[in-house]
Amino acid sequence: MSIFFAKRLLTFIATLISASMVIFLVMEILPGDPALVILGIDATDEMVAALTRELGLDRPAPVRYWEWVSGLFRGEMGNSYAYKVPVWELVEYSLWITIPLAILAMFFSIILALVIGLYAAANHNKIQDVTLMGFSQLGISVPNFWLAILLILYFSIQLNWFPAGGFPGWDEGIFKSLKSLLLPALALATVVGAILARITRSSVLEVFREDYVRTARAKGLSQRATLWGHVLRNALIPVLTVSGIQFATLLTGTVVVENVFHIPGLGSLVLKAINNRDTIVVENVVLLLATMVITVNFVVDILYAVIDPRLKAHDI
Repeated sequence: MSIFFAKRLLTFIATLISASMVIFLVMEILPGDPALVILGIDATDEMVAALTRELGLDRPAPVRYWEWVSGLFRGEMGNSYAYKVPVWELVEYSLWITIPLAILAMFFSIILALVIGLYAAANHNKIQDVTLMGFSQLGISVPNFWLAILLILYFSIQLNWFPAGGFPGWDEGIFKSLKSLLLPALALATVVGAILARITRSSVLEVFREDYVRTARAKGLSQRATLWGHVLRNALIPVLTVSGIQFATLLTGTVVVENVFHIPGLGSLVLKAINNRDTIVVENVVLLLATMVITVNFVVDILYAVIDPRLKAHDI
């Protein structure tokens, strides 16, 4: 286990370092001068040069990269060029919205996947199976921003059950805040839930064809007892792996959905930062999202090995 964990940990660290270098390099290559954007098109060359020096952007790129990375190790993200406040203050506020939104969406996705996938597998090749798989195919093909608009039109405008956008803040009460995140979470969860449902169905059917399952059925075990006692544990291995990858999709998908619902999460923050050429905010937010994605995949790898210990032996 220790060698398996050490190899995964080294991969995790190497991926983080590579991600930070790519993010910094991309922001360096992209056109646009933060000083010029802040001062406006009427600024003189002297004013732009003075602000560039004040922001520290006149120093060589390797120096600025090292200061950025070493600052992160000290828990410092620097100051926003546009808002003149520590980047962490902006990120912290947005983080308390985006993370609950992604977790809520993942919760809905898993519930949808297990209910639909297991029911479809239990009714393989029947009308229920065909109908549910047809709906899941439709769910995969629907863009989440378009579904978000439909949810607003029906549940917010037509029925007036949920707010059409905005976030009241956690100080206003958990119920009120979760209510404002419900429609965005459903918009995010539909696509992921549909993908996971198809994978759950395929995985369950594959395990049902294994010899030990047929033996259990031949001994008189009911289909339900076989499913919960022998099939589900092994069938969940690929579902768990894909769930980790799909959680990354949910995190990045919040960039679009948060803007549809005008929710001040990380997605809205990074889009505003891009418009303002606030590169320090963009770098930190993108690296934070990348870190969350890499961490989720790392945890999934570990859980994968815990569920099926044979994988550790093969990997070592």
